[in-house]
Amino acid sequence: MSVTTGLFYVFSAVLLFAAFRVITARNPVHAALFLVLTFFQAAMVWMLLKAEFLSITLVLVYVGAVMVLFLFVVMMMDVNVENLRVGFWNHFPLAAAVGVVIALEMAAVLMGGFRVVEDPNAAMADAGGLSNTQQLGKLIYTEYLYPLEIAAAILLVAMIAAIALTLRARKDSKYVSPGDQVRVKAADRMTVLKMSASQVAPEPATLPEEPAQTEKKA
Repeated sequence: MSVTTGLFYVFSAVLLFAAFRVITARNPVHAALFLVLTFFQAAMVWMLLKAEFLSITLVLVYVGAVMVLFLFVVMMMDVNVENLRVGFWNHFPLAAAVGVVIALEMAAVLMGGFRVVEDPNAAMADAGGLSNTQQLGKLIYTEYLYPLEIAAAILLVAMIAAIALTLRARKDSKYVSPGDQVRVKAADRMTVLKMSASQVAPEPATLPEEPAQTEKKA
């Protein structure tokens, strides 16, 4: 067994353990941290497969941005885990059946690709000596430019909708209308009050009372 194969099995084992802990951890903060570990292991597996762009994208985008933001949100919301776990075992058989079906479908799709043995150097030579990152960038900005723009527009609309839903008028929200913020004037923000000067007389200092002396009897 080569070093690459050994590293693949190590990264895969840690990935499966971390993914299992994501759904079994009682603390949502611990689950988020295990998900970060899962992403790191998946990035290492992609690095072994010579998919450097996907590997660094997974680390920078998901681990460096999405998961950090998700972790902060989970820590600030103070989620009541006990209420979320109510009825978990009632829905577990259906969730397990759906998970098994998805796993079988993925295995059926991927097993054919695992049997194909192809030299990555030969594929790079066929592509004119370009690396996989350069090939991916060329495909995205030529053949898949319109799907990329559509996906970007959908993400932008989703981001605006999330902000609008978060800042909607609620009893417990500090919502401020953007129109009121634009039309505000300096006089509306600060009011200058004129007060007459007054001097408070200092209180007279009181000396501490001396303890009464007791006569000593001979």
